Amino acid sequence: MTKEPAILLLADGRAFRGQSFGAKGETTGEICFNTGMTGYQEIFTDPLYCGQIVTMTSPNIGNYGVNPEDVESDRIQVSGFVVKEVTEIPSNWWSTQSVGAYLREHNINRHSGN
Repeated sequence: MTKEPAILLLADGRAFRGQSFGAKGETTGEICFNTGMTGYQEIFTDPLYCGQIVTMTSPNIGNYGVNPEDVESDRIQVSGFVVKEVTEIPSNWWSTQSVGAYLREHNINRHSGN
């Protein structure tokens, strides 16, 4: 998959460049973070994160992919998702698709990079 350039632009004008690993477009939201090493699919669908752009502090996300059983609500709640590195080929027998494919399917913007 070809990764497109992406920019995370903060209200104070600071910009962080990286690569998109999914849907093209723009989103807005409050930036927050999560320190979990697992549970990213639950974070996507947790109403607590409705309208937020979630930044993961764990350096690699996506190792075990996503599946239809690990959701917290009937839809993705986050407005965006920022990671350092994403795994596009999950290594779990329970996985039905990668994180990027799942978020692209639901038209959620993602950013990876420094």
